Amino acid sequence: GTVEVDGVDAWAADEAGRLALRRRIGMVFQEASLFDASVARNVEYGLRVRRPWRGRLGEGLRSLGRSEEPAGAVREALAVVGMGDELDQPAQSLSGGEAQRVSFARALAYEPDVLLLDEPTSDLDPRNTAVIEDAVGEARDRGIGVVVATHDMHQAERVADRVGVLLGSDLVEVGPTATVFGDPGDERTRKFISGELVY
Repeated sequence: GTVEVDGVDAWAADEAGRLALRRRIGMVFQEASLFDASVARNVEYGLRVRRPWRGRLGEGLRSLGRSEEPAGAVREALAVVGMGDELDQPAQSLSGGEAQRVSFARALAYEPDVLLLDEPTSDLDPRNTAVIEDAVGEARDRGIGVVVATHDMHQAERVADRVGVLLGSDLVEVGPTATVFGDPGDERTRKFISGELVY
């Protein structure tokens, strides 16, 4: 297959082009990986390595009425995930759900064009799952494209506008969430959703 961002083929791009694309994409992995530092420093790290502060990010934040300073962006991102009062808390003292929320805030803080989430609520309790799902909605409201890889079909129904069904290595169906879940066009999708087909 191919990977394209705004019509740019990521595989065909030269090294500088691929780096430019990577800087437009945020990633939240299934398991949080935080530095041995405060919550605020973990979130600020994304700002420092992904965006020149006085460039596009600063302009974007100004246009949205948001703070132009890194500390303001850190606080805002942490507020989205309900961690706004935990700035100075050591990251190593967080629960798994709190750590995942900080990972989400780190990716959200620099306002990527696309946010990739790999099983972002796997093994999380219902409260942390709800916070992450609400944060997905906030990212979408900010104009960030969000792609979620999940085995949780109920979550896909809750957070997705469009769904792609992968079975094995095949993308068997892509379409609006209501259509894919309510009236799938592929028999394998129907069987997968009903639980008859398990991969």
